[in-house]
Amino acid sequence: MFGSAPMGRLNVPMLSFHLRNNMGIPMNRLIWIVALLGLSTLAACDKPTVVNVPPPVTPMPGPAGPTGATGDTGATGNTGNTGNTGSTGSTGSTGSTGSTGSTGAPGYDGSKGEPGKAGDGTTVIVLPPSASAPAK
Repeated sequence: MFGSAPMGRLNVPMLSFHLRNNMGIPMNRLIWIVALLGLSTLAACDKPTVVNVPPPVTPMPGPAGPTGATGDTGATGNTGNTGNTGSTGSTGSTGSTGSTGSTGAPGYDGSKGEPGKAGDGTTVIVLPPSASAPAK
């Protein structure tokens, strides 16, 4: 479909034009120049070196050793101080009312008096004093 065209020309049916930039450099050379400049720019970058530090090696514990000898008994400790006197307790609650006592035993009858003497036949009437007697 496309015919052969000299370098820098694009031959498309019904459309034929010459690709050139404003400076007169053919486009295929310009692409190579830009690619080389980009590559040299990237190559000039300083990449830091990554150093992988291995984790520290932890030693594995060996088997348990034999049990040691029993130690001597320790010295007896000092006697502790006597504690302080405790606080006085609160007053207790009032007790309940006691039950009613038993009826007492009958009292001792006193000795009999002498019979009275016969009266002389006169009657005495005692009147209460009046409210207030006028002074004379």
